[in-house]
Amino acid sequence: MRKKWELFETNEETVENLQHEYGLNLLLAKILVNKGITDKEEIRKFLKPTRNDFYDPYLMPDMEKAVTRILKAIEEKEKVIIYGDYDVDRNNKHNGLKKFSRRKRHEGRLLYSK
Repeated sequence: MRKKWELFETNEETVENLQHEYGLNLLLAKILVNKGITDKEEIRKFLKPTRNDFYDPYLMPDMEKAVTRILKAIEEKEKVIIYGDYDVDRNNKHNGLKKFSRRKRHEGRLLYSK
């Protein structure tokens, strides 16, 4: 099966405007324009998001069940293994869970897939 690359037609004027207005390099300005991110607030959310900019994690299926189960394990002092794959944000997720576990004075272990 052969794949065909699709190239964006980038609006170079908009790219140039973003570069000058926000001090962005050419590649970053092109990426933002190709993603349709050209408004000051959208750029800020993309480059420097705050917690308020994140999606509600409870929109994920069964999140309530997962949270309930983790809290039960902590309460009953069960051993917990935090397992993750090699995706880009793995470390952030695992560090967050590990910090939460420590704050609750629970001994969790991290296990990474290979």
